[in-house]
Amino acid sequence: MCIRDRIQEHGGQFVCAKSLDSDPIGFDFTWYREKFMDVLWPELVEYVPAFDRLKVVSGWAGLYDVNRFDGNVLLGEWPGLRGFLLVNGFSGHGFQQCHAVGRYLAEIIRGVDVSLDLSIFSPNRLLENKPVFEGHGKLV
Repeated sequence: MCIRDRIQEHGGQFVCAKSLDSDPIGFDFTWYREKFMDVLWPELVEYVPAFDRLKVVSGWAGLYDVNRFDGNVLLGEWPGLRGFLLVNGFSGHGFQQCHAVGRYLAEIIRGVDVSLDLSIFSPNRLLENKPVFEGHGKLV
C-alpha cells in the first residue's frame, strides 16, 4: 500500500503552510516552487520521512495574518472604541485556536460572562508594550 492510498481526504493531496522571516510584507500571491523545494520540502521530509516518496504537483500562495509584535492573536475590544472587536494576527495559530476564539467572541457579543479567560491576548498589550510569548511561562 502506498502513502496515497492511506489518505482518506482531499484526493490524496495535503496542504501545508509556513512563513519565513525573509518573506516580503505585502500582497504577493506568487508561489515560488524553488523556494518551497529548497527550504520547506526538506523540513517536511525531516519531520515525516515518508514524504520523500511523494511528488509535489502544485502550490499556492496567499495572505498570512502575522502579528509582528509577539506572534499572537489580538483579541478583544480596542481601548476607547466601544464595540470595535479585534480578532486578527494569529500568526499561524488560527486553526489551533479558532474554536476557543469563536466561543469567546460569541460570548462577548452576547454580553454574557465569558467561559474562557483569553484576556492575555487583549490589544491593550500593544499599548502597554507587554508582548506575550510562548515558552516564557505565560502560555500553556
